[in-house]
Amino acid sequence: MRVSCLQENLQRALGRVARAVASRTALPVLSNVLIATDEGRIRIAATNLEIGVTTWIEGTIEEEGRITVDARLLGEFVNTLPPGSVSLAVDPARFSLTVQSGRDKAAINGIDAEDFPVLPTIGGDGFSVELDAQRFRDAVNLVEFAAATDESRPILAGVLTRFDGDPLMLASSDGFRMAVNESPLDQPVSERVDIIVPARAYRELSRIIGDFDEPIHLAVTPNRSQVLARLGDTEWVSRLIDGTFPDIKQIVPREFGTRVDMSRESLLNAVRRAGYFARENNDVVRFNVQPGDDDLSPGSIEISANAAERGNSQSFVDASVSGPAIQIAFNGRYIIEVLSVLKHGQVMLGMNGTNQAGVLKPSGSDSYSHVIMPMVIGGN
Repeated sequence: MRVSCLQENLQRALGRVARAVASRTALPVLSNVLIATDEGRIRIAATNLEIGVTTWIEGTIEEEGRITVDARLLGEFVNTLPPGSVSLAVDPARFSLTVQSGRDKAAINGIDAEDFPVLPTIGGDGFSVELDAQRFRDAVNLVEFAAATDESRPILAGVLTRFDGDPLMLASSDGFRMAVNESPLDQPVSERVDIIVPARAYRELSRIIGDFDEPIHLAVTPNRSQVLARLGDTEWVSRLIDGTFPDIKQIVPREFGTRVDMSRESLLNAVRRAGYFARENNDVVRFNVQPGDDDLSPGSIEISANAAERGNSQSFVDASVSGPAIQIAFNGRYIIEVLSVLKHGQVMLGMNGTNQAGVLKPSGSDSYSHVIMPMVIGGN
């Protein structure tokens, strides 16, 4: 192989696929990036067997070929090269890639590209849909953080993705909280399709989408084992998690005995202040909700935390409260994480009792719900 391309294009492509490179693996080729000629363009790809990312860049092809080389080493070297033309040449006998820019060059030992896993591409079979990229990215960001971070229950490490008529529903849960978001589709789908995508894979797709404005083409393989996405000159693929996601309708309350509407920013800052003390006490933050005296005076929430060794804090947030007073405790970190991704000025906190789940959502909207289980503590 002998090709040349612009340094900035190669640097961007290597950065785009870098997160799909395996960091710890028994297969050395998974720590490598594939560089290959492909119908007049240069193909750059990486995979850790859970996700794979492929992108194409323009270049001059003098000789066809392909090779895999250490992704980190190549990326670091290319990042230091000046803008301009970079030539890549493969010595097939030694499986070595020479990277040259002007008088600067490096020879990087590689592995035969035959050992690199085959990544599927979007074809004509199976379920497929076109999505608004930025709307989809926003939906992913609203739910993926609530998924479990360990693999003890694989289903909870994934994001339920449900296509059913007009809305696209995404949901995730770690067993203590659940985030559910519905967003409209530009074109309704004719069949219901449920897939569970690893949250980590969606996180990487969200980062890739940040570079694009055009629609995203999402497809599911006919055997329902993988999901693929195409954005411009880049393709992403992820394995799917097999199993049944928890029943959302049974978990998300629809009616609330006590409803509190307040400023998102005021609540976020109050919980952050309490969180500085709560982090030494299992992140327990107490909410004491008090209705106003009459229709003219607002209600309020006292938000407090106590740390035996450090002290305590109390903050108050003015709020519109309907229903009886209530005292309840939540994990402050969970509250902070959901308030940090919501962009609305006003939020609603709905509760049905000290020992029942609370729900945070944007005021006046039913498209997003975040269910949080209460923390059982003494003295409530």
